[in-house]
Amino acid sequence: MGDRGTSNHSEVTDFILVGFRVHAELHILLFLLFLLIYTMILLGNIGMMVIIMTDPRLNTPMYFFLGNLSFIDLFYSSVIAPKAMINFWSESKSISFAGCVTQLFLFALFIVTEGFLLAVMAYDRFIAICNPLLYSVQMSAHLCVQLVAGSYFCGCISSVLQTSMTFTLSFCASRTIDHFYCDDRPLQKISCSDLYIHKMVSFFLCSIIILPTIIVIIVSYIYIVSTVLKIRSTEGRKKVFSTCSSHLGVVSVLYGAVFFMYLTPDTFPELSKVASLCYTLVTPMLNPLIYSLRNKDVKEALRKSLEKRYFNSIFTVM
Repeated sequence: MGDRGTSNHSEVTDFILVGFRVHAELHILLFLLFLLIYTMILLGNIGMMVIIMTDPRLNTPMYFFLGNLSFIDLFYSSVIAPKAMINFWSESKSISFAGCVTQLFLFALFIVTEGFLLAVMAYDRFIAICNPLLYSVQMSAHLCVQLVAGSYFCGCISSVLQTSMTFTLSFCASRTIDHFYCDDRPLQKISCSDLYIHKMVSFFLCSIIILPTIIVIIVSYIYIVSTVLKIRSTEGRKKVFSTCSSHLGVVSVLYGAVFFMYLTPDTFPELSKVASLCYTLVTPMLNPLIYSLRNKDVKEALRKSLEKRYFNSIFTVM
């Protein structure tokens, strides 16, 4: 099947992922960069999940949410990175129609779930700092599971709507996607359907996803800041802020990259790809680093885990 037009999307059996428009000589460097980032994502997020599951001191709502965040980061980056790395060595750079649907669905599922989970984590910090005496009662294990399940449910509903809406478009203009993965905006560019309703529904979905999560995060931190300012001790203020700095860092990186990507004009596709790279791969790589470097509990658990393995290896040798 060539690049000529097709009458509707049902005749499209595959797409071509253009990727980054660079000289062929640079493909190996991009492959090594993607490989390095993906390796760090695997090590960082799997390591974070293992530490949280094995250290009983981290059996708290905050780390339950953090473990789920690492799980989400691990999987949505895995939806993108392997295929992108394969395409650096592939001449056809093709992805099947079903593969493209699956990639868009899973990525949308996990990225939306992460947005809701970050809002849940902000609410958790609000309860912990503003109502510490009621924290264990209000943030019960049952509620924590419900909040995480609700995040996945919202992500799933959003993903089903976004994916089904995107792939009911007719792709008769081209099958060449000017991106390194299947995303909604590049797919719109190769569609010959009327995009007015599609764009309106997409805008509505983004609004009901982004606005509520940002509002929850902002309102939570307004209350947190007002509570912290009432603490007279400078040491006490630092301690409270240290528990929030990691979460604020993660929120800033993710939403900063997303807004940068969506505010980038379509006339600069390569800039849009760089922005997409930031929140599809760089953010999942940075999240475990931010939490491990800024969180004393995680650093202590990591140190004890390494010490335990070191001494076990010595005793084994002896």
